[in-house]
Amino acid sequence: AWRLAHAFPGRPTAVVVKHANPCGVAAVDDADGGLAEAYERAFDADPKSAFGGVVALNGVVDLALAESLVANPKADVLIAAGYGDGARELLVRKRKNMRVLEAAAPGPAAYGLRRVDGGFLVQTPDAVEADREGWQVVTRRQPTEAEWRDLEMAWSVCAAVSSNAIVFVEGGRAVGIGAGQQSRVDAAELAAAKAAGRA
Repeated sequence: AWRLAHAFPGRPTAVVVKHANPCGVAAVDDADGGLAEAYERAFDADPKSAFGGVVALNGVVDLALAESLVANPKADVLIAAGYGDGARELLVRKRKNMRVLEAAAPGPAAYGLRRVDGGFLVQTPDAVEADREGWQVVTRRQPTEAEWRDLEMAWSVCAAVSSNAIVFVEGGRAVGIGAGQQSRVDAAELAAAKAAGRA
């Protein structure tokens, strides 16, 4: 969650993760409402799955955003770049069982370790680079600038989703995420159902 919240530099971003998969991601421009808007958009992508999840915010939580977090179903963990006056106190008072963490932006990904019988498998991290130059558009119509930005977001979110990931993004928000399915068709159907006509 924390690494994905920093995948869109210069844009306030909120990520909600449940059972190690994103269920809500939104990145907005400051002019569009900032971090509070990013959180509301990420939460609204899949409120049912957000319950008991991890919320990561790449900026400072002010009192108004803390009130919004408290008004929504509880998160088990909240991690942010910092907390403004009264925000941490409100969260601790109203959400006694929520872990409230503050962290610096993540550095370069280190090697990943996976346990196997008799040892460990060491892997280089899956570095996602949204490089339009390397992509090929196979339709007659070229994507608009907004569609390119959504495609780049979908690509980054997809990398954080386990197994047969399908991600629908519209307007800087992941509105449908299909994860962990044995069939890509099932993952696509699940993502479409969660998008509920928003993509």
